[in-house]
Amino acid sequence: MSLLEVKEVYHSYQPKRFLIRKGQSNRVLNDISLSIEQGTCLGLLGASGAGKSTLGKVILGIQRPQQGQVLFQGHDIYQTDKHTQRKLRRDLQVVFQDSYSSFNPRMTAEHIIREPLDNYEKLSVSETKRTVIWLLEKVGLSEGDLKKYPYQFSGGQLQRINIARAIALKPKLIVLDESVSSLDMVTQTLILELLRDLKDDFGLSYLFITHDIKAAFYISNKLAVLEKGALIAHYESKDQFFKSNHPAVKQMRNAMLAEHPRDRSVTKKTNVE
Repeated sequence: MSLLEVKEVYHSYQPKRFLIRKGQSNRVLNDISLSIEQGTCLGLLGASGAGKSTLGKVILGIQRPQQGQVLFQGHDIYQTDKHTQRKLRRDLQVVFQDSYSSFNPRMTAEHIIREPLDNYEKLSVSETKRTVIWLLEKVGLSEGDLKKYPYQFSGGQLQRINIARAIALKPKLIVLDESVSSLDMVTQTLILELLRDLKDDFGLSYLFITHDIKAAFYISNKLAVLEKGALIAHYESKDQFFKSNHPAVKQMRNAMLAEHPRDRSVTKKTNVE
């Protein structure tokens, strides 16, 4: 049994009545099926507007699909009882793109990271503090950052705090929704290295949602491509992705920039190691 199974998910948004004729809708997801195994990362690639974030919300239980099922650890997250939902929510965490809006600006790093511990664990004050310090150090920060507020951190540091909060309960699956796209290239690489190390250390599984092929290649075991709400391709390896003749995949490859500006052109294909 897969850790996560998405089965024939369909979802659309009803537009404003005065904009579109009655009966029409904006289809966002169309017959989406995919799975993620324990300890693996599925890279979900697609351009802006492809439906990636909506699919992430469906998987997280935030956006109920109009049709289809989302099975996490064998349970339909939209059909199970509240007690089971709470247990599943513990094992399913998220790191969003905008780290700044993910936090209450009046909360310190300590309170941000301890929030899931307070909700799910019965630890003493001293045990909670030790755990928070350990989590900070695990993501490359230190005890000296405990009392700092979000405005005192860089974007990369805030994303590390976001990740520390996400792993606090040792979840089974983390949805990473464009979690490095707002960072500079150096910080992106550092965060991707951190995510890969944490995946190995904790046996985590990831759904890595991104438009960045290089980032997806760095961390993913398998790749899937979403276009206009449809899952158009699924690849068991990076080599399969680069050998694919699917027009949309070829277009994505051709749009990749070379490492040096002098080598860049709109039609030139580049390789990613």
